[in-house]
Amino acid sequence: MSEPLAGKVAAVTGAASGIGLACARAMAGAGARVVLIDRAEDRLRAACDGIGDRALPLVADLLDSRQADALLPGILGLAGRLDIFHANAGSYVGGPAAEGDPDAWDRMLQLNVNACFRSIRSVLPHLIAQGAGDVIVTSSVAGVVPVVWEPVYTASKHAVQAFVHTVRRQVAPAGVRVGAVLPGPVVTALLDDWPRAKMEEALAQGSLMPPEEVAEAVLFMLTRRPGVVVRDLVILPSAVDL
Repeated sequence: MSEPLAGKVAAVTGAASGIGLACARAMAGAGARVVLIDRAEDRLRAACDGIGDRALPLVADLLDSRQADALLPGILGLAGRLDIFHANAGSYVGGPAAEGDPDAWDRMLQLNVNACFRSIRSVLPHLIAQGAGDVIVTSSVAGVVPVVWEPVYTASKHAVQAFVHTVRRQVAPAGVRVGAVLPGPVVTALLDDWPRAKMEEALAQGSLMPPEEVAEAVLFMLTRRPGVVVRDLVILPSAVDL
């Protein structure tokens, strides 16, 4: 069986569930050792147990700026190196702006924007110094299409897109690739309260997709030959008309 990521170390934030967990599984299946990063310690350790020996847990709360800034020493302490960093952690708040909770917006923006930027900043000098590496960011189709029912979330992902593409151009000469995966609606922990029948119906109708589809897209990005970068990869359920 081919293992295109054999010998590499990846780190994934928000890895205890959803897209992060699916991507961690896919990277481990492709031969990488994977540091799973999350603040939910019990779920994180269960996720690592489910993946096996290639999975290493790192408990960190990215809403604590000091912990976001200190990811690299934790990753290197567990795995000894870093080749792939997947900034996946994020949250969602939708609804009309006139009825929104600004405190909820602040928490989301802190995670989706500030923590994302700080965590990437924490690993970039290491990747630049070694002259190779990949940074993947979980963005959203809302980062390129203004989605009317989620204005603040859309704004957070537009900020992510701006950061990804400016940083990408800064670090490309050093051999570091930066790209974004932009999913549409995905089955995540945010939908845990949905009835099972509703979830299955949405999947069957093509209005939702499983996180494994995003993981396969991320693997595609990571396995392009050196010198080729997938700048943006938009992946949508077939019934989503955006």
